[in-house]
Amino acid sequence: MGELPNLSDEHFDLPDLGKLEPRQVSTHPPRILLLYGSCRERSYSRLLTQEAARLLDRMGAETRVYDPRGLPLPDSEPAAHPKVVELRDLSLWSEGQVWCSPERHGAMTGVFKSQIDWLPLEMGSLRPTQGRTLAVMQVSGGSQSFNAVNALRTLGRWMRMVTIPNQSSVAKAFQEFDEAGRMRPSAYYDRVVDVMEELFKFTLLTRDRADYLVSRYSERKEAAAKGEAARLAAAAMAHERPPEGTAKPQ
Repeated sequence: MGELPNLSDEHFDLPDLGKLEPRQVSTHPPRILLLYGSCRERSYSRLLTQEAARLLDRMGAETRVYDPRGLPLPDSEPAAHPKVVELRDLSLWSEGQVWCSPERHGAMTGVFKSQIDWLPLEMGSLRPTQGRTLAVMQVSGGSQSFNAVNALRTLGRWMRMVTIPNQSSVAKAFQEFDEAGRMRPSAYYDRVVDVMEELFKFTLLTRDRADYLVSRYSERKEAAAKGEAARLAAAAMAHERPPEGTAKPQ
């Protein structure tokens, strides 16, 4: 192997299994936030999301389903808006998430995208989505499609989330739910069970290791440079200050 003159050994980390051992093993139920992408009275993305929440509850998770009604368009209101604060707090609380959107014009809905657009990658030292697990689902009014789940996967990667391999796409969703809003037995339902099982397992696997899994060489290097700049600035300011007990010039 050749030399690596561009590599900063000080900030380079050699991964190994020992570092993946969690310092502490969480014993509380996995915390899962579920988002859906329609405000209709009979919203099939909401019904599918609620079905997923029931399954996660049965597995032992603690779930929260966010209601997007009343959430303003991104940047149309201050971030102090109650619905924005609620959404951000729930994302910070979560260890995993489920995203479910209808497919509209070949993509996720604006209702769904607005929720993610209100979640910044960083809030000071906090990151509302990074390192959390993610499962994606979609509902369609016609034949089965995967445009929305594919877009959700791209979005999840952008938000630095651990998106699980499995996914759910429910075609002709109006046929898959009864009058009470419960999902009928079908292969679609079985797939939702598969996806929630996988999400639960991945969340248990990663939640105590997320900080190490998302630790990046470039960010460690950048943080060290900022820390050194702050240290030098503080030293310069200290040099400019007169010694204690010295009278200030008039």
